[in-house]
Amino acid sequence: MTLIPLTKLSDKGILYSRNYIDRLIKEGRFPKPVFLSPRRRAFIETEIDEWVKTRIEQRDEVAA
Repeated sequence: MTLIPLTKLSDKGILYSRNYIDRLIKEGRFPKPVFLSPRRRAFIETEIDEWVKTRIEQRDEVAA
């Protein structure tokens, strides 16, 4: 299992601000982070990949 820090989400094409990601998490629309310490969090790579895949599938459904 690979963890991705918040600062490396851009490597996955996720260019959202920290505040927007926090809002999506609160709304249940983004994977929850794993807290490594009180001020350090990371995301499970497979959950992020699945989230991106779902966004692509939603886009394709609208286009069809």
